[in-house]
Amino acid sequence: MKTYSPETPFDDYSPPVARVLSCIQPTGAVHLGNYLGALQQWVNGQHQNDVFHGIVDLHAFTVTESPGVLGQNTLELAAMLFAVGLDPNVATVFVQSHVVEHTTLSWMMECTVSFGELSRMTQFKDKSQKREAEFVSAGLFTYPALQAADILLYDADEVPVGDDQKQHIEITRDIAMRFNHRFGETFVLPKAVTPALGARVMDLQEPTNKMSKSTTNESGCIYLLDDPASIMKKFKRAVTDSDNEVSYDRDAKPGIANLLDILSAATGQKPQELASSYSQYGALKVDAGEAVCAMMSPIQQRYTELMNDRAELQRLLRVGAEKARVVASATVDRAKNAVGFLPE
Repeated sequence: MKTYSPETPFDDYSPPVARVLSCIQPTGAVHLGNYLGALQQWVNGQHQNDVFHGIVDLHAFTVTESPGVLGQNTLELAAMLFAVGLDPNVATVFVQSHVVEHTTLSWMMECTVSFGELSRMTQFKDKSQKREAEFVSAGLFTYPALQAADILLYDADEVPVGDDQKQHIEITRDIAMRFNHRFGETFVLPKAVTPALGARVMDLQEPTNKMSKSTTNESGCIYLLDDPASIMKKFKRAVTDSDNEVSYDRDAKPGIANLLDILSAATGQKPQELASSYSQYGALKVDAGEAVCAMMSPIQQRYTELMNDRAELQRLLRVGAEKARVVASATVDRAKNAVGFLPE
């Protein structure tokens, strides 16, 4: 856990090792793009920084409408995070709802952010418009307050985010600065950082679009739990082009470039070098598929072991929750003391 001098402004404090927070919602199966684009970087980064990875089930509850789904999705995602290589003895992997301090600090954040600030958040506008004819949860509106709590609870120095999430870090900093101004220096001000670049994985059927579980054509998306036969079938049907010349050009040959990028990520060879090894598309598709199958095999094996041993999986999550709670409870106590709540 961090230590710092009361005389040092929180925004200026720099620990020897950065504390990094990255969270993920349990909203469905993990696909190859998630793994190569983000989760692989999480695994590599756990040995470089003090990392906290939350499975944010409270956020997923904003769009959950059926019983039993959320808990199962959370359990499956936890198994996958450990299966891909997150070490519970190194990284702090926890379920958001298992750390009650998230909801406590979330209310304090709601009382520190304005209605106007929340109403300007583009994600709420986008999501509410998409669900215009359906029930729109108020949680979609207050979502940034809970997200601010998620970040500030752990004194996170860095939060890796894409461009679409930077607004959430900005509002988190605004909330923290307002709280610090009103009640005294309490929260570390987080910085949005560009995450380490993983492999860019595109849809196998629409190679100009990123791979996504919301795809209209399941053949374009490789899920980490797909069996080898399904993976090979999807790769063999991958969209390419008609000239049958293997070269690495994302603009002119997006389908071929995507296959080379995937094969590169699975083998460690540069895509440009791989391109020179092929004269036919068919061989490239087969090799890319087989490389992905080989890469997925140990992940699937470990995932199955964990899902067949729920007691061990839940033990690992308790370990993470206990580690997270040590930091989170200290932050909440600090915030309550700053405000002047009556002690218990």
